[in-house]
Amino acid sequence: MIKARVTVTLKNGVLDPQGKAIEGALGALGFDGVGAVRQGKVFDIEIDGTDANGAEASLKDMCEKLLANTVIENYSVSIT
Repeated sequence: MIKARVTVTLKNGVLDPQGKAIEGALGALGFDGVGAVRQGKVFDIEIDGTDANGAEASLKDMCEKLLANTVIENYSVSIT
């Protein structure tokens, strides 16, 4: 069994209203000095098998087809 983590974040220059709302809420809660909050998503995925290279290729394919909108999002894959 191969365990992986896929992290998807908005590309630089893409507006992030949710990140801006989180930034404002943190300030309202008294967390001073917090700025430029960007939100993203994390997927923890288990894949049958032992071929890490094949799993990484499959995960990247998953990102390109479903997990990330590659027009506005970047993704990274790490095998754990």
